[in-house]
Amino acid sequence: MRVAMYYSNKDVRIEEVPTPSIGAGELLVKVVASGVCGSDVMEWYRIKKAPRVLGHEIAGEVVETGKEVLSYKVGDRVFVSHHVPCNTCRYCLNGFHTACDTLRTTNFDPGGFAEYIRIPGINVDRGVFILPEEVSFEEGVFIEPLACVLRGQRLARFQPGQSVFVIGSGISGLLHIALARASGAGRIIASDINEYRLKAAERFGADEGIPATRVTPSQLQQINHGRLFDLVIVCAGTTSAYHQALQSVDRGGTVLCFAPVEPGVSFSFSFFEFWNDGITLLPTYGGAPADIKGAIELIRTHRLPLREMVTHRLPLEKAGLGFQLVAEAKDSVKVIIEPH
Repeated sequence: MRVAMYYSNKDVRIEEVPTPSIGAGELLVKVVASGVCGSDVMEWYRIKKAPRVLGHEIAGEVVETGKEVLSYKVGDRVFVSHHVPCNTCRYCLNGFHTACDTLRTTNFDPGGFAEYIRIPGINVDRGVFILPEEVSFEEGVFIEPLACVLRGQRLARFQPGQSVFVIGSGISGLLHIALARASGAGRIIASDINEYRLKAAERFGADEGIPATRVTPSQLQQINHGRLFDLVIVCAGTTSAYHQALQSVDRGGTVLCFAPVEPGVSFSFSFFEFWNDGITLLPTYGGAPADIKGAIELIRTHRLPLREMVTHRLPLEKAGLGFQLVAEAKDSVKVIIEPH
């Protein structure tokens, strides 16, 4: 079968590898659509494990089942979660599924930028979800990133009527904007360094998009009826974005740390104001099983404009272009690879 083998953001090669053989409790899934995630182009994170086949936002069709698999059959349309929790460790039992060691070590084989993937038994047990009839393969690509967004806003205890400031208007930022709008947010403001993405932010639910270099606390207060923001969501992995977030959140508000920065990078901020104003600094990573189910239901009911977010649909042989588009972060929103 063909795969898109990642060597770097500028070096993605189409290679032939054996189609995986499955065991008794496993599935073989034909990948119909696979999204390029912003994390796929974080070279500081990915290149140390290159060459490898990336891709974790997938939707496809079951083409082979192991003899011990009873819950799925050939022809089933499915979303498959690449990371799955154990559901029994102290982290899982306390609701922190994404801190689970099992979740951080599980995956399907190879990545989603391939014609077929083997689904290990543990993923079959707790990471395969039938796509409802109302959900297309293309929409299924959004299940994983939307689950991450749902978890973030759930942990941040977002409430209808709250004001929201989203820093970074790539696909994660746009999903946060669309979800907040659908959930009854008050004022939503977005920032980015790219005009194309600012316009996309306004198209998908932001009241206003502001160039990141022009954002100031006084400007935000003017826009938001004299107040800073209840919830600031950071979807840009830079220290400057986090400094801006801490200057933009209202007293008693929350900064949701959605985007990571490179390991080893640190920054300082004034602790007194942080303490005195009762700010919550909240990290979030991944999506829990309940968030995946919630994302599927949201997509099934078509409450979010996901189809409109897809700007590029590319065959597998153009996966390299897909990586370049996402890495450049200019004139694209959601890039989907279609291996077949």
